[in-house]
Amino acid sequence: MSHFFVVPGAAVSTVLAGAHKDVLRIVAETYVAHEQGLSVNPDSYFLRFPDKPNARVIALPSYLGGEVDTIGMKWIASFPDNIKEGLPRASATLLLNDYATGYPLACLEAAGISAVRTAASAAVAASELITGTEPVRLAVVGAGVIARTIIDYLHAGGVQVAEVLVHDLDATSAGHLSEHAAARFGVPVSIGTLDDALDRDLVVFATTAAAPYVPADTALRPGQVLLNVSLRDIAPELLLGSNNIVDDVDHCLKAQTSPHLAEQLTGGREFITGTLGALLQGDVTIDPDKPTVFSPFGLGILDLAVGHHVLHEAKRQGSAIDIPDFIGETKRW
Repeated sequence: MSHFFVVPGAAVSTVLAGAHKDVLRIVAETYVAHEQGLSVNPDSYFLRFPDKPNARVIALPSYLGGEVDTIGMKWIASFPDNIKEGLPRASATLLLNDYATGYPLACLEAAGISAVRTAASAAVAASELITGTEPVRLAVVGAGVIARTIIDYLHAGGVQVAEVLVHDLDATSAGHLSEHAAARFGVPVSIGTLDDALDRDLVVFATTAAAPYVPADTALRPGQVLLNVSLRDIAPELLLGSNNIVDDVDHCLKAQTSPHLAEQLTGGREFITGTLGALLQGDVTIDPDKPTVFSPFGLGILDLAVGHHVLHEAKRQGSAIDIPDFIGETKRW
């Protein structure tokens, strides 16, 4: 009980490098557990700064029952201006606590954990929502770390891709992601416009946009799948003519996300088709005559579940740093 483990970024990366299938399974199982009420996932808490309006640090506390049976909190900073310096936008740590006693168990570097749980969510949704047996034409809007990781997890999840189009306002980033997609999928890859991207079968949004820029009069197609990972790219009017799958209704319909704007526009939530957990359980019916938008707000239980797995593997591999006697007092008297 007095032992505490620290898992540094290099150890986390080593575990995650060979864990794509495990992470996909864990994320899918966690969504189902959440749907079944086996979790506690309160609102995220945002720390903002008057002199840095585009920066924030977010606290995501959670509890996940079942085999995990652990408390956790991700503390993740998003500083978009880092990109100008060639630094990743996000950095994070994950704290795990024992559910029986509340005592802290471990601290993990968690930027990679956050990225893979986001990417795995997108891949799990894509695998469920894509219809037909033909490879899809994929477009990725936004060419950062999350986009790169989503490509990895779409590939690991068995999503068959015929071609890839990348769109980003930064040509250098678009070029890097294009090279990565070509290496991962082994298919033709091009850099194109937003209009080009919106014509594809599977469209991934992974940007830092603060407000919708995809026009309300965009012609989406029946069966087209849009992974609204960055949440604020799509005009709310487009959601009203689509199937809408979210990770959690209450979480997703806030903070001026596209679904939140759609709720404000209509005064209700009738446009929501269901949650990913319900879809995985077979409890949601998708209208094939509409496009489908998946909007994941990002649940702390996903970080917790993936972090729990990473801690177990890092301890098994001997890369978790054990700090004995971390707890100062282990007896009440």
